[in-house]
Amino acid sequence: MSYPPTPQLTATWVRQIEEVPQAEWDRLALPLATPFLEWTWLHHMERSGSAVANAGWQPCHLTLWRGKTLVGAAPMYLKGHSYGEFVFDHQWADLADRLGVNYYPKLLGMSPFTPAEGYRFLIAPEEDEAMVTRAMVEAIDGFCVRNDISGCHFLYVDPEWRERMANLGFSQWLHHSYVWQNQGFQSFDDYLDIFNANQRRNIKRERKSVTTAGLRMEAITGDAITHALCNRMYDYYADTCDKFGWWGSKYLTRKFFNLIHHDYRHRMVLFAAFSDDDDDPVGMSFCLTKGDRLYGRYWGSKVELNNLHFNACYYAPIEWGIANGIQMFDPGAGGRHKKRRGFPATPNHSLHRFYEPRLQALLVRYIQEVNALEQREMDAINADLPLKGR
Repeated sequence: MSYPPTPQLTATWVRQIEEVPQAEWDRLALPLATPFLEWTWLHHMERSGSAVANAGWQPCHLTLWRGKTLVGAAPMYLKGHSYGEFVFDHQWADLADRLGVNYYPKLLGMSPFTPAEGYRFLIAPEEDEAMVTRAMVEAIDGFCVRNDISGCHFLYVDPEWRERMANLGFSQWLHHSYVWQNQGFQSFDDYLDIFNANQRRNIKRERKSVTTAGLRMEAITGDAITHALCNRMYDYYADTCDKFGWWGSKYLTRKFFNLIHHDYRHRMVLFAAFSDDDDDPVGMSFCLTKGDRLYGRYWGSKVELNNLHFNACYYAPIEWGIANGIQMFDPGAGGRHKKRRGFPATPNHSLHRFYEPRLQALLVRYIQEVNALEQREMDAINADLPLKGR
């Protein structure tokens, strides 16, 4: 389905990213700080059967063309549920039900299953960004109205892009993640020095316990990552998810891990714990890196070893990050353990627009109250961090 939102530009909706040439898409995506909007990552989500219609993620990507040149793109999905988003909008779905409004399907812009800030429209650098953004919003509005879509939602958005979209009428909903920032650290000891004496002792004890158990931590990158390690990473990921039952969030298939080994391992870092007599890791975390950013995604182990999780998911990545010039480390969803290890509550935002007038009126009326409550929660969390001087 195509139509011209502005002269010389044509908007096209595609049902799989394979319909867009990789070189065209990545010309727009590779300059961005986030790795999660690159063609290969999104393609493997679809090809592996992870983000597909049968799983409730119908790809519905917006592309904007000037002739045969791609000048704008937005990875988007029609969703029949809210799982895999990590922004919990069930209260809006319940409200819609009470009003007799069909909340689903909804149109969603995010990198599937990836609660990491950075989503935005992909726009060619030679184009007028404001003009292309308006054209893409017009295309989205038209698509949703014609197809009776209740609302459009963008999650974990890029802060600069958020302001542009807010000026186009999208409401901002405040959330928080737990993100580590490099405060000019030159060593792991510099990182330790920000904590009070009690927490420094705790972290040293947690690090030592893994060594005492006869394990060594290794960071494995690029071509050193084998197919066998990716298969083992899936095993650990699946096992970790299964332990949490209904809440386990097991969305990715084994095929996804095999595909990213083939042509995306240049972005990967595995933090693995080995014993001296076994080449198979006892436990492992899976991270992606791009530029000066590091993102933790998945983890698991074949034994329940005290503090192995903290070492594989926090301490080893921080140590590697300091040595490799990483300035920001987002370890993934959740926060109960992170906030005591140097990951303060850090704001992120989602953007929302409802096309049902009653839902939109309620959103605009109450979202600032919701955001004020979230800000108070963040302030309380950060006032309780185990840092020096507190």
